[in-house]
Amino acid sequence: MSEGASVRVFVITGPSGVGKGTLIRGLFERIPGLELSVSATTRRPRPGERDGVDYHFLTPEQFEERVRAGGFLEHATYSGNRYGTLRSEVLRRLEQGSPVVLEIEVQGARQVREALPDAVAVFIAPPSPEALRERLLHRGTDTPAEMERRLRTAEIELQAQYEFRHVIVNDEVERATEELAAVVRQALARAE
Repeated sequence: MSEGASVRVFVITGPSGVGKGTLIRGLFERIPGLELSVSATTRRPRPGERDGVDYHFLTPEQFEERVRAGGFLEHATYSGNRYGTLRSEVLRRLEQGSPVVLEIEVQGARQVREALPDAVAVFIAPPSPEALRERLLHRGTDTPAEMERRLRTAEIELQAQYEFRHVIVNDEVERATEELAAVVRQALARAE
């Protein structure tokens, strides 16, 4: 990937349940032309999720085969499942001239920062650890054991926010979305 292209890569990270997806949907409404890179995962699809749309659902063997072949820009194990950004997904969109948004976990964001130092990384933080716990409880998509694992991981990930130049506290969705859009607009203006 060329250096100029990586300025057109936006990494949105933060703990599970912090509202990354909600903010990204709002971002797409405000800035047309952005493309979301569809991540690959070994976890089972949740009700309503579609392969190739929400995630590329891979078996652990398929995932490992792609790791060995260098097919991932980043990959990580999170809450017992593997997740990754397919290099081909990002390259295809950049070659089409579209800025690319990656919604990934902190481990993966660190890897992208190493591979693409000019990529713009934004950490989404909850207003408090208690608020994050409530969001995960109300989401209702995880078993109690999965939720406890996510909460333990989130505690560690929250410490990582200090590694990021851009940190947005998702305490009020509209304000946080506007702040995220401002970061992206500014970076796109610099890249032109």
